[in-house]
Amino acid sequence: MDAKVIDQIITDDYALYHGDSTQVLRGIPDGKIGYMIFSPPFADLYTYSNNEEDLGNSRNYDEFFEHFSYQIKEYFRVMMPGRCISVHCMDLPTHIGREGFIGLRDFPGDIIRAFENHGFIYHSRVCIWKNPLIAATRTKALGLMHKQLCKDSAICRQGIADTLITMRKPGENHEPISHGTGYKEFIGEDEPTEAGIKYSHEVWRRYASPVWMDINPSDTLSFRLARDDKDEKHICPLQLQVIERGVELWSNPGDVCMSPFGGIGSEPYIFIKKNRKAVAVELKKSYYDQMVKNAAAAIRERNEQTLFDAVES
Repeated sequence: MDAKVIDQIITDDYALYHGDSTQVLRGIPDGKIGYMIFSPPFADLYTYSNNEEDLGNSRNYDEFFEHFSYQIKEYFRVMMPGRCISVHCMDLPTHIGREGFIGLRDFPGDIIRAFENHGFIYHSRVCIWKNPLIAATRTKALGLMHKQLCKDSAICRQGIADTLITMRKPGENHEPISHGTGYKEFIGEDEPTEAGIKYSHEVWRRYASPVWMDINPSDTLSFRLARDDKDEKHICPLQLQVIERGVELWSNPGDVCMSPFGGIGSEPYIFIKKNRKAVAVELKKSYYDQMVKNAAAAIRERNEQTLFDAVES
């Protein structure tokens, strides 16, 4: 075990590390990873732990990107040529007490530029719809309040959508991601009703849309596994349907897929269920412990589904 890794579990299906992802990345061979998808710390918006290696403990926005750049350099090295990395993020609200004004920071745009600085190609961006009423109730953001509309709508704004930014490493993809005659299943809400090739065309139109209106915001690991109050919760969980779409679009079964910010294990959970090899790193111990449990649950569910399919056939 590397001195920088506090704990680890390695099986034929996954490798989970408790430690600093920058250090773990340095131990991964060149061109090993077929796809990454993750939700990084949102700069200095949230504090996840008191560990000095935690990117969420950056003193300010610029320091976050200074530290994050060390990881992006490693992403470029470990990715297969021609393959993609998807980053779940959003515009970040500013505050009077911190920045001196009420507004938004273009966090997705700054992520794009940071990746481009290390050689990546800007590949795609999709907005994921969020209910502004729920956001207003949860965050109490002044710009979303109806009373502010009545008082002075100059400060009113639209809600903040989740964003999935996808960057691509230059080079030829030597292992094409082929879907045969097209899609035969749909990931999301309100499945298309067409049959045959029309079904696949409609699924693709939905996936290719620049705005995903059909993602269930409650489809998170906490909800799907019905964990109790003693289980660790994640501050900003990524919807499983978003992860699954990314995995379907940009990786092959058997690929090694990675999340350098594993959290409670949403990404490795989907990697495993979709028959990919999962690599994930998490610095916070309580999150890591929950990630280990969730990876084991994914193996059980995958095996149960395989058995069910065999019985059906």
